[in-house]
Amino acid sequence: MINFDKLNHYIKNELFAYDSPILLHRPVFSGNEKQYLIDCIDSNFVSSVGQKVVDFENQILEYIGIDHAVAIVNGTSALHIAMQLVGVTHNTEVITQPVTFVATCNAISYCNASPVFVDVDKDTLGLSPEKLESFLKDNTKQTREGPVNKISGKRISACVPMHTFGHPCRIEEIADICKKYNLPLVEDAAESLGSYYKGKHTGSFGDIGIVSFNGNKIITAGGGGMLVTNNQDLAVKAKHITTTGKIPHPYEYYHEEVAYNYRLPNLNAALGCAQMEQLTGFLKEKRILADKYNDFFQDLDIQFIREPESCHSNYWLNAVLLANREERDLFLESTNKNGVMTRPIWALMNKLPMFSKCQTGDLSNAEWLEDRVVNIPSSIPTPKTK
Repeated sequence: MINFDKLNHYIKNELFAYDSPILLHRPVFSGNEKQYLIDCIDSNFVSSVGQKVVDFENQILEYIGIDHAVAIVNGTSALHIAMQLVGVTHNTEVITQPVTFVATCNAISYCNASPVFVDVDKDTLGLSPEKLESFLKDNTKQTREGPVNKISGKRISACVPMHTFGHPCRIEEIADICKKYNLPLVEDAAESLGSYYKGKHTGSFGDIGIVSFNGNKIITAGGGGMLVTNNQDLAVKAKHITTTGKIPHPYEYYHEEVAYNYRLPNLNAALGCAQMEQLTGFLKEKRILADKYNDFFQDLDIQFIREPESCHSNYWLNAVLLANREERDLFLESTNKNGVMTRPIWALMNKLPMFSKCQTGDLSNAEWLEDRVVNIPSSIPTPKTK
């Protein structure tokens, strides 16, 4: 039996010594956020045109080590544009994982395409290369346009793996498989800023990657996302169609296609710039917290989820693995009742009503994880809690 009194006391009094509830993840604004917002207001450029947007894009592309970055209003919109750019269109299919936040599948739907769910690995919580290759080998035929699903007859237009909780999946192997099958790779790195696979930053393995800066992410712009790529043509097109498709001109308004008002406001970018200046320190604090959790849960005989082999994780959202669903539910009930916010892993995407009829492979690993994974408080300690 888990010693819940010991667990709740440790989290509330030794890790996060502030009044309940102890949140899953709260932002820390301890740098130049206020000053940069004032600078932005003083400049009169507070919407989608402004120097802070350019500065934020440059900070991200330099940090990730990629050629181009395009600031987007949020991560979901960034995914939508990324998939559209690689050719996800009406009546096609996109391979993704069932263990993900709903935004991944919503973005597929925005393109009028359908997700196909392939299982994850237990150690990475992300798309399994073996299951991906097996699905493509057994269920598709190769054409000039790429793989076509033998069952539905639809073209598979992209593969979208996600780095769950900031832990990189085996993205290099996935990229090799996608290249073999002529399948565009869109990398959902929404949760993994600061995470690396074999020394290379997540988001930089595919045709396009995306990052999110939602209020609960490792850095936040109060919202916001970023599309990252080494392909200049894709970057130019992304900036164009997220800026309403307007032809650049000093004063005339001429729009050449139906496009989107998806550019990140300068105010949000100002927050993002200040947060990026603190990212290295945030990552250090997150790793210290993860090490403390790992030691503590060993005493409780509960498995703390560590970074996978060949990975350097940002430990954005920490998680533990319980013995079964019954133990998971007891864990959730006790912690939440005592002011410690915990949550189960997301409901599997194929179990949601809007995606319940989508094709799936064998999802036994995902189902096993759904019964056992719980997220625990993962905020960066503020000066008050140190």
